[in-house]
Amino acid sequence: MTQAVLFDAREDGIAVITLNRPDQRNALTAEVREGLRAAWDRFERDDALRIAILTGSGDKAFCAGGDLKEMVETGMAVPPRDMYALPYDTIELSKPTIAAVNGVAFAGGWMIAQACDLCVASTAAKFAITEVKVGRGSPWAAPLIHMIGQRIFMEIVLTGKPIDAARAYEIGLVNRLAEPGTVLDAAIELAREVLEGAPLSVKAARETVMLSTEMGRSAALAAARSAHEHTYNSQDAQEGPRAFAEKRRPVWTGR
Repeated sequence: MTQAVLFDAREDGIAVITLNRPDQRNALTAEVREGLRAAWDRFERDDALRIAILTGSGDKAFCAGGDLKEMVETGMAVPPRDMYALPYDTIELSKPTIAAVNGVAFAGGWMIAQACDLCVASTAAKFAITEVKVGRGSPWAAPLIHMIGQRIFMEIVLTGKPIDAARAYEIGLVNRLAEPGTVLDAAIELAREVLEGAPLSVKAARETVMLSTEMGRSAALAAARSAHEHTYNSQDAQEGPRAFAEKRRPVWTGR
């Protein structure tokens, strides 16, 4: 049987994780959930991998969401807290992630795309939080208040109606758009741009963004200074200016 989730550890430090059930619109079945959990764990443990891209097989769906048949069969009420492997939530990750949304990202599909740090989407992609249509809930959507405007957020969750990729880009949910069939290439290009930075600087920069969503201005500034202290004292902090002065590309060691 074809693996439900594929893992490609590239030599350039990029991991590509692919939901591989296109016949099921890459829905979050038990098999896919466990494969995704294992993939995130493998990514985090491999020091050679610095950034991950999450995408879906086929050209129709990134992920159509949770397995409604399973919910019916089990009579599921509140989903178990650890049911879904969400980066930086139920899964501990210390590295950046990119969602490469190649098709529809509905309900749980939106959830896992939202959980990633960055998002590249096909111009043919669609996004929707459809839980109101089936009587379910979307508590995981709460962090959207830090990504998009309140009234837009409200309309999306109250109506359950899809938005297209252009609208998703317009409201700030998506970083970059790409033509159908080129989404993964665009995501790899973005990943490479991130990888050009010093590893410790990238790590501290990501932490600063997340800290800023958790606290007020003065507390966030204090926490950010602490997060960057290791970066300032690193070998790379000396290598960067030296490489600039010598007009060459820096050689990052992550130390």
